[in-house]
Amino acid sequence: MTGERALEILRETGALLQGHFELRSGLHSASFFQCAQALRFPQQAAALCDGLAGAVLAGLPDTQVDAVIAPAMGGIVVGYELARALGVRSIFAEKENGALVLRRGFRIAPGERFLVAEDVVTRGGRVAETIDIVSSRGGRCLAVAVVVDRSGGAADFPCPSFSLVQMTPETYEPAACPLCKQGLPLEHPGS
Repeated sequence: MTGERALEILRETGALLQGHFELRSGLHSASFFQCAQALRFPQQAAALCDGLAGAVLAGLPDTQVDAVIAPAMGGIVVGYELARALGVRSIFAEKENGALVLRRGFRIAPGERFLVAEDVVTRGGRVAETIDIVSSRGGRCLAVAVVVDRSGGAADFPCPSFSLVQMTPETYEPAACPLCKQGLPLEHPGS
């Protein structure tokens, strides 16, 4: 799948929003990715994740992935669909007392090879936390796979990363935001 086709799916499903948004970082932006809008459609979710799985397989042709792990919430569907496409199991980490943890009886065996999945990466903090969970249990993170990398490639991980869409939406400090100066209402869409 090409980046253009992935972006088209995101637009068609309402996952690429335009307006005036406050990001989790506190910065403002005229665009926001809400991948949950695309992932609510099983056929589109499968198409995006099949394309992402293809990119991972092409980039790591001789590598065997044992399982996929994703940070909750946004990464769960992406992780599940990548695992389906790769024919492996899927687990997820979730927040507990402000930190990502494994729960629900999920286990990581020493030496087990993982693909970390996420819907959107801006700074990569939740992905980094997930990689730490895998490493701390003796697993290996082979790669990171995300639908949208909004870091413009700046998110740095200790393993290769793959994405369908790479872009760097313009962001503004609130005091210097031209959208605020225009009086546009500020939205908090959540992540």
